[in-house]
Amino acid sequence: MSLFDKFQPIAEVREELDRLGVTPFGAVTERLLSATEGIVSGHRVILAGTNNYLGLTFDPECVEAARTAAATEGTGTTGSRLANGTYAAHAALERELAEFFGCRSAIVFSTGYLATMGMSSTLAAPGDVILLDADSHASIYDGCRLSGAELVRFRHNDAADLEKRLRRLRGRGANVLIIVEGIYSMLGDRAPLAAIAALKREYGAYLLVDEAHSMGMLGERGRGMVEETGIESDVDFIVGTFSKSLGSTGGFCVSQRPELELVRFATRAYIFTASPSPSVIASTRVALRIVRDRPELRQQLWDNAQRLYDGLKAQGFRVGPDASPVVAATVDDRAQAIGFWNQLMHRGVYVNLVMPPATPTNSCLLRCSVSAAHTTEQIDTILGAYAALKLSDDDL
Repeated sequence: MSLFDKFQPIAEVREELDRLGVTPFGAVTERLLSATEGIVSGHRVILAGTNNYLGLTFDPECVEAARTAAATEGTGTTGSRLANGTYAAHAALERELAEFFGCRSAIVFSTGYLATMGMSSTLAAPGDVILLDADSHASIYDGCRLSGAELVRFRHNDAADLEKRLRRLRGRGANVLIIVEGIYSMLGDRAPLAAIAALKREYGAYLLVDEAHSMGMLGERGRGMVEETGIESDVDFIVGTFSKSLGSTGGFCVSQRPELELVRFATRAYIFTASPSPSVIASTRVALRIVRDRPELRQQLWDNAQRLYDGLKAQGFRVGPDASPVVAATVDDRAQAIGFWNQLMHRGVYVNLVMPPATPTNSCLLRCSVSAAHTTEQIDTILGAYAALKLSDDDL
């Protein structure tokens, strides 16, 4: 046995891709032309797999804020928040996030991964129980394992299965943390948050919701699915990322609970990593204001998402259960999925190819993420590229 034997399945996939001459993983973006177009691996394409939901990566105000911050505060902080890495702008962004969500306080993390992993690994500990939706993001799973808490999965988006597990833990609610997402990143389906919040209240547990793919796109103020569902008073912690709707990098947690400030000083993912660079913080602060002040971006995003979802469904593709800015077509055969991805690239459309074990099932996904910056013509071009796949192979 070798240390590297465990990587053999990955090697086999790489060999298959090399034989086919395609590079769906780590495809190189050689040049960005706009928030929705670029040159990827030699192809001029519409970017339909970037999670740039509100199209803010090229917003002039965000770009200028980043440029000014880099010029006046440098390219990086070179330290953690508890050392030399807390700048005035970090503290200002935390205040603005707390105000945006109507919460007592906020913590800013260097990445969204660190936010979800850090909070889930710190809130629970040995002797506690985490009830986790089975389709949760890898960062949440990693945090749960690091916590040392007992990990109990419940079936994806199944409130009845969650209740069954809560019943078995009756009397232990004060040591139970429920973790779910708002919109799930692979199929774009929504959690039954109202039902989950009701169970949380009934059994006296705590609730953490990851709004990575719903913050900025749902709710009257853009706060996310918690706001849209009307359960803000029932959620103990909301985590999310800056790398989707806010168009930068980083993550956050907001809460009404005063204990969040204690969690700050116990979270290794916060204590032992360098703080976000000034340019990132500056552009994120502007983007947060844009989410608040320009609700028309959310409307444009949902118009685009509905158009793409309805179009793919009408063509016969198997898409997720809900219309969402995440629109994924399921393809059972791996070689076919790889071939489809390659054909889309040659037809000028870049999407994400997702294969097991990253997918919720044993099938592959051709995953689009829609942007408010996409034009109607671009959405129709994407649909035309998919239609050409349908014409070339009816066995979807």
